[in-house]
Amino acid sequence: MNVIGTVGLPGSGKGEAANVAEEAGIPVVVMGDVIRAECRRRGLDPAEHHGRIAGALREEEGDDAIAARTLPRIREAAAESEHDTVLVDGLRSTVELERFREAFGDDFTLVAVRAPFELRAERLDDRGRDDSDSDMEALRERDAREVELGLGETLERADIEIDNTGTLAAFRRRVREVLGVTDSESDSDADAGPATANAGGDGS
Repeated sequence: MNVIGTVGLPGSGKGEAANVAEEAGIPVVVMGDVIRAECRRRGLDPAEHHGRIAGALREEEGDDAIAARTLPRIREAAAESEHDTVLVDGLRSTVELERFREAFGDDFTLVAVRAPFELRAERLDDRGRDDSDSDMEALRERDAREVELGLGETLERADIEIDNTGTLAAFRRRVREVLGVTDSESDSDADAGPATANAGGDGS
């Protein structure tokens, strides 16, 4: 089994990478789903309490709590799939990285998805999930929180980097290369333009 984890700041393109994997039939395990499930178990709205419950899980079960709860989801997804690859969307800390490296050894690959702040802000504004997506200062603060939690160091420890500053088609081709997927589908309709707002999924 090959396990590929993705890490990136908000709007970098992790969500689009997950889309590419799903289109190729590769199972995607979203780490944020662990938090959403725990919110629902506690009778809370995930949209409102996601951050608080993520912190609570780490306090109650250790800094690697979300990674630990994700492990059985990865193994289950692999067992149910015809592919020998699973994509894990949304690592945020070196503690999570170490937990996955301990569990999967050389079969784990961390991929950093990178894009500059201005481009990420533009994508999030286009995506417009909520008002904060169009607030530049809110995005800077969100970036700072993510880096403080260890995302910056995790990015630096990636095995592979994907630059997401070109066209959506180019980004999708590069993701397929990393996933080891035969480039059988055409992205010619996206070649002319930049990566779209959908390339900014944060996977959480």
